Amino acid sequence: MYDCIVVGAGPSGGSASYHLAKRGRSVLLLEKESLPRYKPCGGGVSPMVQEWFDFDFSPAVALTVSNIRYTWQMGDPELVELTTKEPVWMVRRDVFDHYLVQQAQKLGVELRDNTGVTGIEWKSDRWLVKTENDVFEAKYVIAADGAKGTMAKWLGFKERKRRMGAALEVEAPHSAPDVSAAHFDFGSVQNGYIWNFPKPDGYSIGAGTFLGGEKQNLKELGAAYAEKFGIDITSIKQYGHPLCLWDGNQPLHTQNALLTGESACIVDPFTAEGIRPSLLTGMFAGQAIDEAIGGNNDALKQYTQRVHEEWGEDMVWAQRIANIFYRIPSFGYKMGVKRPSASQRMGKILCGELRYRDVAGAAVKRLTKGLMGIK
Repeated sequence: MYDCIVVGAGPSGGSASYHLAKRGRSVLLLEKESLPRYKPCGGGVSPMVQEWFDFDFSPAVALTVSNIRYTWQMGDPELVELTTKEPVWMVRRDVFDHYLVQQAQKLGVELRDNTGVTGIEWKSDRWLVKTENDVFEAKYVIAADGAKGTMAKWLGFKERKRRMGAALEVEAPHSAPDVSAAHFDFGSVQNGYIWNFPKPDGYSIGAGTFLGGEKQNLKELGAAYAEKFGIDITSIKQYGHPLCLWDGNQPLHTQNALLTGESACIVDPFTAEGIRPSLLTGMFAGQAIDEAIGGNNDALKQYTQRVHEEWGEDMVWAQRIANIFYRIPSFGYKMGVKRPSASQRMGKILCGELRYRDVAGAAVKRLTKGLMGIK
């Protein structure tokens, strides 16, 4: 019997496995796909996540960027040089996720990829985790199987607070990509944006909408944007995927089990950033289960509280900004993007050097005045 079974080998599952194994716990990591596997994602990561791990992530970083280029409806550009301590990482998820899992394996984590979970059952004092060919036993379970996963439902989290967003992504090869900046376009997509994150051999181009309910052709919008970079994506496979955006604090623990990553609905409702909070909740989950095994009866409850304090309290402000910004995006672009100081602050938020709560009061006040037509 394992101390913990982690279902899902994305950033939160890899992080949880690593931090549990680091503390000497026996871990089985189950992943339905074969690793390394492609994952549709822009792949922008805050370098601050390095602080949470004692190995070097640089082998899994494709490149770094210190500039962000914003546009409004594909025009009116604004180039901002970030003044953060470290440039933003650009990663490919097949490389990044697998690298994290490999570090966990070095500490003793047992990986079984190409192994989908078909059901779970609590039996007396342990979880039975069922796959097509085997049944595994563990004292604890971590659900890290993402937005489309079934673990949360099986664990009894049937009505989770979440705002469902949607994204469409394509990996576009290019012989000589412009790697000088990451690109964001506002105004073309309702309640969201289009992005282009460079990689050494191409671009990750995508479009996302984050408030829900919008009927718009993300494929056409993304194709028009890609043309600006000399790329025809109509013949390249495109991947659509849901986003579990944060929509309020909620319990993330139950009988000997925790939710992490998108299973915990922790994606930033303003930027749709998901990798950093996934790594964070994975780390917290690993630490909590280690404490529970060590005799702390309140450890899982404390995990929920910790996520609320360290992430949820900031997401309250992120959601307030998103609700106003995406209602009046032209004003938001003018006041939140075209103003250099505002862009610098946003860059520091993305890099973890500032929190929304540090700047949100003034930002919400400014955007609200714009919504009300007050100059």
